[in-house]
Formats: sequence, structure tokens, C-alpha cells
Amino acid sequence: MPFYGRFDHLRTAVESVVAQTDDRWRLTVVDDVYPDLEPGAWVEAIDDERVTYLRNSTNLGPSGNFQHSADLAESTHVVIMGCDDALRPDFVAHVLGLIERFPDIAVIQPGVEVIDDNGAVHVPLADRTKAIFRPGGSRRSHIVAGEDLAASLVRATWTYFPSLVWRVDALRRHSFRTDLGIVQDLPMLLDIALDGGSFLIDPVTVFQYRRHGESVSQANHDGTKFAEERTVYGEYEAAFRAVGWTRAARAARTRLTSRLHAGRDLAGGFRSSTPEARRALAQHTFGFPPRP
Repeated sequence: MPFYGRFDHLRTAVESVVAQTDDRWRLTVVDDVYPDLEPGAWVEAIDDERVTYLRNSTNLGPSGNFQHSADLAESTHVVIMGCDDALRPDFVAHVLGLIERFPDIAVIQPGVEVIDDNGAVHVPLADRTKAIFRPGGSRRSHIVAGEDLAASLVRATWTYFPSLVWRVDALRRHSFRTDLGIVQDLPMLLDIALDGGSFLIDPVTVFQYRRHGESVSQANHDGTKFAEERTVYGEYEAAFRAVGWTRAARAARTRLTSRLHAGRDLAGGFRSSTPEARRALAQHTFGFPPRP
């Protein structure tokens, strides 16, 4: 659990792990030098040998701390859980059952419900869109791989990164990119797809993803998220064409939902009023990158 954020959210996240009905888990909180020492002291005081607290010597930033967390993993599977999210009590039991049934799957996306700042369940537009584009519907487990997986991910990033269950060997064949601060999970997933890894989507809701204005994924005041997405889509369009995945390359070039998201922000009055930010939004919404 990489940590840099609110103490109350961290407490909820940690307590949700400790409250699991299945005790086959270990939790390591990796503090990325958060200025307030109280959250770390609270974690260290937990009387449970399965809970470990580590504090980085220097601030690594989100991507660096994600990679550090992946490097620390000691089991066959790991979840890089958000410090503002929560597990339902049956998360571990359900996920371990999926691992037993599908031991070769590289990544598992369990069922997720979205909560707001106060923990109430809600379904914003972004999450309704994810549900529409997520392969396999919502009634059964579904395995997707290869070009089908890559094309679906660049058409709409329907995953919830903090809830993903990663096979550690598949995760460690690649690295989280430190040049990306918001969308670093997408290139990791696309690399795994290109590497032949498969993805299990399970409909049973066992994870609570907190969507609120203070989270890194929601902080896009200057259009950074869209700029990162353009970079990733451009790079992987070329990578897909190199392996003959023309459908995935076309989806990466079109970047449909990313452009729709930018257009919604542009039409609704983007929070940053600078001309540069509005121009960046307009370019992302209406422009296409040049063909290589």
C-alpha cells in the first residue's frame, strides 16, 4: 500500500485489510515521506505481525513508489492497493479462489464499486463509461488477451489500478514508468498484453475504489493526464503496428474515450481558466497525431 495522503483514508484502507475473513494476507505500507508522522506511527502500533510499515528515505513520487512496492512483493501475487481505497471483508478469500482456478492469469480485475470522499457508493460518468467498455459484460468471469485486450484498453481504460491482482513474475518483467505521473498503469498493462499475458475480469464486487477530487487520478488542472495519454497512445500505436495488431493500433490512434473526456471538460468549463490549458484540451479533443 503506497502511502501519501489523508490519515483518515489510510486508516479505513488498513482496517479493511485487517478485517479480512481469510487471514492469508500480508500488508506492507510504504510511506513515501509523507510530512505528517502520525499516520506512520499509527500503522507501526498495529499489533498484527502481518502488517509492516516502511518509510522511504526520499520521496519517490507515485510511479517510483509503485515500482518500489512491486519490488518488495514476496509472494506469487500482489495488489498495489490505494491508500484511500478499501477491501470488502471477502476480498482475499474470493481472490485466492480465483487464483486457484486460474493460476496462469497475469492480471485479475475483481469487481469494484466506487465510493466518494465520505465512503458512500456512487457511480460517476467515468465509471458508467468503464462499465460500458469493459469486456465480458457483468454476469460472469471473462478472460481476454492479445490484441483483444490491447484494443479494449486503449479504447477505454476500464481497469481500476489499485484493485488489480498481479502475478508478480509478470509484473516484474516490466517497470512502472517514472516519466508518467497519472497513467502509469496503462503502459504496464499494454506491455503485459504484448508479452502474451492474459487478463481475468471477474464480476463479484469485493473492492471499493475511492474517487474524489484530491486523488492523483482526478488532478488534471493543467491537462497533464491527457498529455500523458497522447504520449502513451502514440508509442503503443507504433508498437501494435510492429506486431501486426492493426485493430489495436487504430484504437490507439483514435483514442476515443480520452478525447470524449477532454471534450466534456472543455464544454463544461475546464477548472483551469488559462488559455494554454483550453488550447491543450481543444487539441486533445479534436486533433490527431501525425502518421509516422
